[in-house]
Amino acid sequence: MPQEIVIPIFRFILILLQIYFYAMIVYIFMSWVPGARESSVGRWLAKIVEPYLEFFRRFIPPIGIFDLSSIVALIVFNFFQNGLIALFNQFIVPLLY
Repeated sequence: MPQEIVIPIFRFILILLQIYFYAMIVYIFMSWVPGARESSVGRWLAKIVEPYLEFFRRFIPPIGIFDLSSIVALIVFNFFQNGLIALFNQFIVPLLY
């Protein structure tokens, strides 16, 4: 019974995290297109993605024209996502069955 509720909720969370990951990638690539971040889509993505990316920009300054903080942010987000999956499989799944 609980697995019928918990597993779909976890899958939904993973889908949301994946959408956020792709939104970050789109936002990062928008910096290469002049004026793209000033569009309505760019401003909307900035409201969603910029708070997360700003955290990394405080600690990792750009090197010339390269903003390595965005790459680090993507890697950390990927580690978080994989860690969440591992924790779910390690601790939650055994409780369900």
